[in-house]
Amino acid sequence: MSFSWTRVRAIVVKELRDYRRNRLVVGTMAVLPLLFIILPLIQVFNSYRHVDSTNLSLHVGLSMLYMLVIPAFLPSTLSAYSVVGEREQGTLEPVLITPIRREEFLVAKALAAFVPTLLIAYAVFGIFLAAAALFAHPVIVSAIFAGTHVLVQLLFTPLLAGWGIWVGIAVSARSTDVRVAQQLSVLGTLPLLAILALMSLNVITVSAGLAIGLAAVLLAIDLLAWRAVAAVVDRERLITGTRT
Repeated sequence: MSFSWTRVRAIVVKELRDYRRNRLVVGTMAVLPLLFIILPLIQVFNSYRHVDSTNLSLHVGLSMLYMLVIPAFLPSTLSAYSVVGEREQGTLEPVLITPIRREEFLVAKALAAFVPTLLIAYAVFGIFLAAAALFAHPVIVSAIFAGTHVLVQLLFTPLLAGWGIWVGIAVSARSTDVRVAQQLSVLGTLPLLAILALMSLNVITVSAGLAIGLAAVLLAIDLLAWRAVAAVVDRERLITGTRT
């Protein structure tokens, strides 16, 4: 049976409908972006009055770091629901016994978390940049757009989301409780987020070449993670409930 984007699209639509009916998912998708647009804007608007020029870059980096929390935590939360959520609803077996390939199942589950995350993360980042450009002090605006802050955001948002998704699906396939799966998935993104935090706070001096190189490494890791998750998500094991 060849790979079919029609079947993938059908699962994505089903997954998005499930998100809409799940209060926890809807709350996460609404509250998390709202929280992480308010906090960095407050930080940016108050930085010039309370911070001298030597620490200005550090405070701007902290504000930008809030933007990376969205692609780290939001897809982890969504993808952690992908398998164990189906199991709790009693819909996992009907989905898996349909004529669908494992690759189609994984790609559909990943896209259902990846697309909303990307839309929300870039929308929030765009609002942040627009608000900062309109209302922040010119020195703050210059610090935001200078250097590699914007490049890091644009490069690492989809890559960080991809890592969170594969970790979430892998954890979800081996879990029996949605909340436990979500907590473990978020923990799985923390090491990578810590590295990006060091970059945003200028603990690691970032050049355009270093950012692009790290992005390429993370892309390779995401592709390898896809292979690893494909091996974990075994149709027979998921249907019978066998776990290791």
